[in-house]
Amino acid sequence: MMSVLKKYDVQLGFLALVSLMLATRFHHFGSTFLLPDASLVVFFFSGLFFNRLKFFVFLLAEAALIDYVAITQLNVSGFCVSPAYVALIPTYGAMWLAGDYCKKFKKLNRSEMYAQFVILFLATSSAFLISNGSFFLFSGKTGVISWAHYLQGVSDYYPPYVSATLIYGLVIGVGIKIVHTIKAQTEESADLMH
Repeated sequence: MMSVLKKYDVQLGFLALVSLMLATRFHHFGSTFLLPDASLVVFFFSGLFFNRLKFFVFLLAEAALIDYVAITQLNVSGFCVSPAYVALIPTYGAMWLAGDYCKKFKKLNRSEMYAQFVILFLATSSAFLISNGSFFLFSGKTGVISWAHYLQGVSDYYPPYVSATLIYGLVIGVGIKIVHTIKAQTEESADLMH
């Protein structure tokens, strides 16, 4: 019975992450009516909970398919699609690996949750450097701009890029903590009744 429940939890968790990406990927920073893109946090939590490469590959395919549909069918700008688009693989890989690294934290106490949050911040910052830097260097769309101009762009895009991911991470992390606390209390109550 427990293995069936665990398999159900895995399927439900993965479906939730797939749905979160599907619901948010259409606008990177969000708008009045759209939430910001949650792809980074989706890859982080999929690395944390699902250690199979097939999940990573599935999420990459989902991201590419969403981008394709958004650009070709929904009039979303395709400006970011360039030769640098392939750098999203190591960008999301950094998030996946950071999540995988966080598997070592088992207790979900305050100090371990704080450590995971710091790792999420560092991974998101690394992901920004990979994706933004590769776009600057390899997209062919930035023209010849100075490093000062590039750094100005970083100061414009880095805060919302990181803050959206950290807010999603905090909300999901707190949600997981609440679910684990409720499950532990339920199991404790069931043990006392026997």
